[in-house]
Amino acid sequence: MLTNSFLVVLDVVAGEPLKSKISLFLCLILSFFFSLMFLPQILNISRRKQLYDTPNRRKCHHERIPRLGGLAFFPSIVLSMSLVVGYRYLIGFPMNHQLNGNILLEFLFLSAGCLFLYMTGVEDDLIGVRYRKKFFIQFAVASLLPVSGFYLDNLYGLFGVYILPEYIAIPFTVLLIVFITNAVNLIDGIDGLAAGGSAFSFLVIGLMFSLKGLWLYSMLAFSALGYLIPFLYFNVWGRTAKGTKMFMGDAGALSLGYLLSFLVIKYAVYVSETEPDVKNLVIPFTLLFIPMFDVLRVMLVRAMHHRPLFIADKNHLHHKCLAASMTHLQATELILVFTIVLLVLNNWLTGFCNITIILIVDLLLGILLSKSLKIWKRK
Repeated sequence: MLTNSFLVVLDVVAGEPLKSKISLFLCLILSFFFSLMFLPQILNISRRKQLYDTPNRRKCHHERIPRLGGLAFFPSIVLSMSLVVGYRYLIGFPMNHQLNGNILLEFLFLSAGCLFLYMTGVEDDLIGVRYRKKFFIQFAVASLLPVSGFYLDNLYGLFGVYILPEYIAIPFTVLLIVFITNAVNLIDGIDGLAAGGSAFSFLVIGLMFSLKGLWLYSMLAFSALGYLIPFLYFNVWGRTAKGTKMFMGDAGALSLGYLLSFLVIKYAVYVSETEPDVKNLVIPFTLLFIPMFDVLRVMLVRAMHHRPLFIADKNHLHHKCLAASMTHLQATELILVFTIVLLVLNNWLTGFCNITIILIVDLLLGILLSKSLKIWKRK
């Protein structure tokens, strides 16, 4: 009786925004502690079983380093989200209003796709997976999301295109998810870049969802952020000599890319339906501009030089940063600062520029960054 009275009083005093903000904080903290608990155990197992990423000519490290840090990604997020949402139901603060429409269906298919991709990444980290098989699986899990009614159908006039018909919007969304997933995976070449860039993206997109009252998506973003904070410590500041350094591997990078693609596209789709504004498309995709631009640039260079498109090389932006005598941390900081500058610039440009002009400006700035690094290398 007393407990019920307390819950009634709490429900009156703490409105939904406050309860949801507490939920965000709990998702962040729980995921942080789960990650902090799992990662040292993964390091120990990697050392005992000799599960290392071996250096070669293309890689940017020269010592054998464990690469199974991504193993903690999916468990940390699922545990934190499940505990927070479950506890809210238990104490009488369910999130039924957040699970209306297709949202529950989206989360079920997202979980299935993320788990499938996560397990593929684990297999690749342990024994290797052919890129054709990885592409097939990526297309399969990307195709799960449109089943729940999730697809991008408004380009706000990009190259003169506005509303996309369903038969174009669905395959376009699938291709976009696969593209973003691979783009995030491919920038995971130096310490802190994929994890740091993703952490910043999850923070921004999580705050953006919370400002719109879409707390469940925000909780998902903050759960991912909670995992990344401890991982960044091991990845950037860990020491090989002390056995505290680790890489993310494909289990983490592929899952990160898939989850980021979902959140970015979802924000653009959902908010655009209620508040049509070009910012809803521009701002979230600006968070992922560097990985997407880098993949396009590298593929074009390979095609122009008649080289295989899917054979790895050292032509990515982070390779150019290292060739310009930057440390891994300096390269990561440069790319993060560039992303922040783009966010501020694009937010300003959306006030008076067509989205096509904004994209052209961003591409020119990306090319300028790439060329500047090349000149810096010569000096």
